[in-house]
Amino acid sequence: MYIFGYLRASTNEQDAKRAQDSLKAFVSEKGHRIAGWYIENVSGASLQRPELMRLLEDAAPGDAILIEQVDRLSRLDDKGWSKLKSLIQEKDLKVISMDLPTSHVALSNQVGDEFTNSMLRAINNMMLDMLAAIARKDYQDRRRRQAEGIIKAKDEGKYRGRQADEALHQKIYQLRVENGLSISDTARLADVSGRTVIRVVNKLKELNPHPY
Repeated sequence: MYIFGYLRASTNEQDAKRAQDSLKAFVSEKGHRIAGWYIENVSGASLQRPELMRLLEDAAPGDAILIEQVDRLSRLDDKGWSKLKSLIQEKDLKVISMDLPTSHVALSNQVGDEFTNSMLRAINNMMLDMLAAIARKDYQDRRRRQAEGIIKAKDEGKYRGRQADEALHQKIYQLRVENGLSISDTARLADVSGRTVIRVVNKLKELNPHPY
């Protein structure tokens, strides 16, 4: 069994690698090591996650996905979570989460009888569903509170909206347009997504043919 670490943060401003050392120490204590890392900054409420899909493609039947918490794997709605579970089950992959003790048995070298193993899988799957539902509710509650805060700020005349990072936009434009780098190289050097590069460059070109 190979163990693959999956690390995710929602935005580029957050450190997706924050829990990497904790995951390493966790599996080391169990007598295992992590075969590879898959790291990305994408919302857990979306299935459009290139690194997670790459992990699912690379993994072989019987391998394991290691995460810090279930919300790193999913903040999906019921339909999205069902789809992701199907992809995991099609490859017969185990999900090991540090916040889900019932999943830790996958790292044990002890082999139980068929009934015991079936019961443990059933319990673990139930707990995964519960934690995924809690993660989704937390995501929805935070979005609701954010929207309520914006409405209140607008009513009080204090809302300015999300301010653009002009220095970052300038860097993106210079790398992509003035230096002629590819979208992927620009995204890597500016530490943003390829979609952000395209959006920023197009916006600046529309506003001014020579914005900087």
